[in-house]
Parts: sequence; C-alpha cells; structure tokens
Amino acid sequence: MSESLTTVAYIGATILFILSLGGLSHPESAGRGNLYGMIGMAIAVLATIFGSHVSTAGIPWIIAAMVVGGAIGLYAARTVQMTQMPELVALMHSLVGLAATLVGYASYIDPAATANFSGAEKVIHEVEIYIGVLIGAITFSGSIIAFGKLSGRIGGKPLLLPGRHLLNLAGLLIVIWFGAQFVRAESINAGMMPLIVMTVIALLFGIHMVMAIGGADMPVVVSMLNSYSGWAAAATGFMLSNDLLIVTGALVGSSGAILSYIMCRAMNRNFISVIAGGFGGDSGKKPAVAGGAAEPVGEVVPVSALETSELLRDAKNVIIVPGYGMAVAQAQHTVYEITKYLREKGVNVRFGIHPVAGRMPGHMNVLLAEAKVPYDIVMEMDEINDDFGATDVVMVIGANDIVNPAAMEDPTSPIAGMPVLEVWKAKTSIVMKRSMASGYAGVDNPLFYKDNNRMLFGDAKKMLDEVLTALKAA
Repeated sequence: MSESLTTVAYIGATILFILSLGGLSHPESAGRGNLYGMIGMAIAVLATIFGSHVSTAGIPWIIAAMVVGGAIGLYAARTVQMTQMPELVALMHSLVGLAATLVGYASYIDPAATANFSGAEKVIHEVEIYIGVLIGAITFSGSIIAFGKLSGRIGGKPLLLPGRHLLNLAGLLIVIWFGAQFVRAESINAGMMPLIVMTVIALLFGIHMVMAIGGADMPVVVSMLNSYSGWAAAATGFMLSNDLLIVTGALVGSSGAILSYIMCRAMNRNFISVIAGGFGGDSGKKPAVAGGAAEPVGEVVPVSALETSELLRDAKNVIIVPGYGMAVAQAQHTVYEITKYLREKGVNVRFGIHPVAGRMPGHMNVLLAEAKVPYDIVMEMDEINDDFGATDVVMVIGANDIVNPAAMEDPTSPIAGMPVLEVWKAKTSIVMKRSMASGYAGVDNPLFYKDNNRMLFGDAKKMLDEVLTALKAA
C-alpha cells in the first residue's frame, strides 16, 4: 500500500473515531458509535499492516498475534460479568500503558528506528521515548492497582504514607535529572541505565498514586487512567511517527480528561485533591448531623417485600435510584420487570442516576440499557433532583454515598459539599441493602434513620423478585 493511500485510510479512520465519540455521548446512538469505532479500527489496522513500514516477512507474526489477542478478547467479552466491567476497563488501560513502555524500549534499542535521526531530531526523538515510557509505566502500574481495588483484591482504604507529597516531588526531580542524562548519553548502553531507573520510579509512582486514592474516588480514577492511556498511545504515535496513533491518543486522552473533570465536579472535588488521596479512608467514623450530634439519631425501620409492593402499588410517582448493589446482585432485569408492570398500571416511574454511581462512569446506564429500560425515563441527577419533593416512593437499590444527606447537612463530613440525589425529600424512601454497613466511601448514612425512610434488607435480586411476585399477586 502506497504512502498516500495509507494517509487517506488514516484520515478516514480518524473521522470514524470522531463520529464514534459523538455517538457514544448518548445511549440511543451508542450502538452506532461503537460500530463507527470498530470500522475505523479495522481500517487503521489493515492500513498499518499493509503499509510501507511493515515488511512482508513480519505480516504472519502480526496476524498470529492478532489471532491470539482476538481470542483472549472474545473470551473475555463472553465470560466477564457486567459487575466486572470496571476492573476489566482498568486492566485494558494497563495493557495500553505496557504497550507504550515496550514500544519505547524497542524504539530506543532498534538501530533501524534511530538511524534516520541526528542532531536536534535525535534529541526530540529521545525525549519522545523518555516521556512515552514515563506515561506508559505510570499508566501500567496505576491501572494494575486500580484493577486490584475494583476487584476487591486490594482494600479500598487509601494508603497515606508519611511525607507522600515530598516523595512524589523527589521522584519527579530524579526523573527530570535522569532525563537529562538520557538525552546526553552518547550510546545506547549509556542511555539504558537512566531509562531503566526512570521506569522503576514511574512504576512506583503509579502504584503510590492509586494506592493513596480512596474508594469513593475510584470512578474518577477509572476516567483518569483512561486519559493516561490515551496520552500513552499518543506518545507511542510520536515514537513510531504514526499520525493516526497521535490523533487517536489525543482524542482518548482529552476526552478522558474532560470526563475526569465532570466526575470531580459531580463529587465536589478537584483533580489535585483526588490525586492527593485520602477520600474514603475513614470507614469507622459516624458522621455528625445537623445539631451537633456525634452520630445519626433515630431508629432504623425495616420493611418487607410485601409492604414495599403495597407502597409501590399505591404510588403515583416513583423514582428508582440504582447503585453498585444492583450490579452485584444482577438485579437490573427484575428492576425492568417491576418498572414495566408499574408503568402498565399508570404509575410514573423514572430513574435517577448519579454521575459517579457504581465503579466507573456510566456504570448504571450500561446496566439499565442491558435490561432494556427505556432511555427516556433514565434521568441524570441535575434533571431529577428537584422532583423528589413531589415523589411518593423512592427505591434506592444498593446505593449509599450518592444519597447521603450528610453531604448537605454536615459540613464536617468527608463528603460535605458533594452533590447527591435528595431522596429523603420524597414521601417515602426505601433503601435496599444487605446490611447496615457503610458504603464504598466508608461514611455512615443518616438517611437510614430518617422518619420517612424504610430499610429492605437482603440480596437485591431476591428481594426484588419477591416484590415483583407480590405486585403481580395483588
């Protein structure tokens, strides 16, 4: 394939990637967006394989690697549960970071890759390699730790080392100093030592950075690592002089950065405070409530599935607030059946979605879309928060931190100022939980003790099945 034809293919792939991002901005067009992305990636891969930079002898090796990778991806797509999607996304980010790191080393070691560079061009190319390996190593190790936290293999409590900010600053200064040594190195052997030292520091920084981030900030971490993986891909594009990788990486990096900003705003946090860590590390404390009490005041009132069905049947307006508990119990399909039944009986049923519900951005939207819940009744927090006061029943399914009134009532709470769904304003709120344990942020919830709240304890899927049976039996 000629250079001009490869360039045309890359331009076409870039356009499709942009259309893909546009399609993914709304549930109704997400399928089309995915299709655009798949076609664009197929064009990009074929144009690269059959382009002038790949020798004929290397094509069988590339195809073999694609078959192996494709088989692994197909297996993962068929076996990974929806509840495991956040950790799968983190794991995929780690592979992007690993690829950027390995490509950086290969570009530096391979004489053919540097033969055409001299003088200022050589310095620029080596800076590209150094930065690419740095971003890739941070993304790789940070994503592995995020995978561990999201999958429960590593606790959600942040690891806050003494003088951690000074450690990070010292690491940055060492990386800069070794970067200068790397660029000034007169041979590959001389440059390997600074490159290896920097890689080790970057790996440790990625581990330290994510370990210091509390469980409640994990949705932000996922979007942040998504951004990092994009910049790692862009750095790889610079190393390989591949325009498409540069553009695609920049698209992913910038969109991930914007998403991180949206997540931070939804939690009343700034990006620096997320990186600094600590949110969600106070699992044992009870929040104070208005009036200065040391802990929530009141009694928990349990409710049965039968009583829940009666409340739903008598309601005219119902809002359902899903959380990670719904994902764990795989209860989204039963939620849809209850929604369908109530709507057929004339009940106005809608869903309230908090931007950071679940373990990754859009987690609840994906689950509800899988269960065929109509898009037009799935509302964002800003769209539905004013309607809770006119709602008869709110069902909170496995959510905790995103419906915590302490965010508004207690200025000393770790989540003070975080925008939440104001479910306590409804006539009756029903919270479904397995126990009275605190949420992922490790903060107790005064909602449970409010006079108009009821607690439906048990597995969400089992209890919702009982509610559905009771509704249909009436």
